[in-house]
Amino acid sequence: MTKKKRSGRRVEEEGEEEMATRPNGRRLSYIAVPSQIIHSLSSTSLHSLLISPPKKVSRTGHRLLARSTKFLLLLLFLFAGVGTLRVWHDLDPLLPCPHLIRGPLSTADSTEELALGVGGGVEARGEFWRQPDGMGFVPCLKFSKQYRAEGEAAARAGRRKKYLLVVVSGGLNQQRNQIVDAVVIARILGAALVVPVLQVNVIWGDESEFSDVFDLEHFKSVLAEDVKVVSSLPSTHIMTRPVQERETPLHVSPDWIRSRYMKRLNREGVLLLRGLDSRLSKDLPPDLQKLRCKVAFRALRFAAPIQELGNKLAMRMRSKGPYLALHLRLEKDVWVRTGCLPGLSPDHDEVIQEQRKLRPKLLTGRSNMTYQERRLAGLCPLTALEVTRLLKALEAPRDARIYWAGGQPFGGRQALLPLLYEFPHLYNKESLTLPGELEQFANRSSLLAAIDYIVCEQSDVFMASHGGNMGHLMRGHRAFAGHKKFITANKRQMIPYFLDTSLPESEFNRIVKELHQGSLGQPELRTDHKVGKDVTAYPVPECMCNGTSIRSIL
Repeated sequence: MTKKKRSGRRVEEEGEEEMATRPNGRRLSYIAVPSQIIHSLSSTSLHSLLISPPKKVSRTGHRLLARSTKFLLLLLFLFAGVGTLRVWHDLDPLLPCPHLIRGPLSTADSTEELALGVGGGVEARGEFWRQPDGMGFVPCLKFSKQYRAEGEAAARAGRRKKYLLVVVSGGLNQQRNQIVDAVVIARILGAALVVPVLQVNVIWGDESEFSDVFDLEHFKSVLAEDVKVVSSLPSTHIMTRPVQERETPLHVSPDWIRSRYMKRLNREGVLLLRGLDSRLSKDLPPDLQKLRCKVAFRALRFAAPIQELGNKLAMRMRSKGPYLALHLRLEKDVWVRTGCLPGLSPDHDEVIQEQRKLRPKLLTGRSNMTYQERRLAGLCPLTALEVTRLLKALEAPRDARIYWAGGQPFGGRQALLPLLYEFPHLYNKESLTLPGELEQFANRSSLLAAIDYIVCEQSDVFMASHGGNMGHLMRGHRAFAGHKKFITANKRQMIPYFLDTSLPESEFNRIVKELHQGSLGQPELRTDHKVGKDVTAYPVPECMCNGTSIRSIL
């Protein structure tokens, strides 16, 4: 604080002391009135109200004056209360990553502007916000007569006497994939599905149960005509020793499932399966593919508290126009598992390399490749700098509002500096919530990831810095919702241009934009060139249809 400001403050304090006591020793009382109320009064009326000259009045006049003074004080108190409630009700807690932004780095809206809902918002114009042509594709989950007949036959044959128990593992989106396949396997076997058990993850330690994450009653009702879902085994089966399959091969067919489990399930009544990730074939009969989509996009709705907060944060993001959602994979464990380096400094890279030596089993595949080879092959997450250059090349406006999902970046604030510098309106769930709103979800990674998922799914544009289960599910979910814009970073073709320091920025932008013309969420057929891909990532043509020939989009 400058000397002038300190001096001014002392003057104000001295003035307040003088005004607090009149010459006759009597102390005055004050009330706090919101500035909006003060501004609504004219200077003349305010002056006459507070600094009226003393007048000689009769005893009756004294009583009237006292009553009118009390009335005015009561009126001011009422105005103060209404004003306070109005400010509280209109509060918009859009503070851009306060734990990451310091000093002049951010030029985002001021706290006052955000609270009052004014300031420079983003207009829903420009090429960046333009949505892809969905070519008329809409959800199409009409099951065949044979499928419906088989379901009715299974019910008559005693579907309630056969039960499938499943234990799903991994993070939220990995668990969702396994739950989808568990429902399909129960359908194949004609068994009732016991509500899946969510295995406690050794990394995150989240002990959430199915009903903590998902709306259980909604799950049951949506699937009522496909698979019976029960909360627990009936008393007649509690003492039954379940048939347990420890290792199911990858990508098995429905015929394999029936031949392997049907006899034992009919005999014992209970089958227990673990580790269903990628065990069921991606290429199933059309009805079972539709069932996958029905589970992923309609049955697996998040629990009410999660859905409510996620919707609230999405509304706050949209309060000033469209927004972009980024799924940034910059966490320490991601760099260790992918065999890549964050590139923040030699010290940061050394930490990752040491961790990888200590935990070699964390490295996911292709262990014979060097970091440079992995990067050129498009196997590494994009850094914040690379995400920034990609967004600029795709003409994202500087004042675009961006929600970023993901864990704490390795390197903290430094890891996000390039993104913050070019796009200062950067938010996450911690900066969007009011005090106390996240308390019930603290230390529960699955619930926090679910909140991220909701805000990302409702965004106008989405991009992931690296592949993974969330990116795949988000691709399918946005396609199923009408092919909302989804940017697929073409890392393999783009990285050489990132490394070419002699390339002018304008030329780089032109090349990168051209590389992504067909990677903005347009309809893509899962079949043909996408064989082996999950239908929950590419729902066309099994789960979506239009009035034209599907060959026209090839």
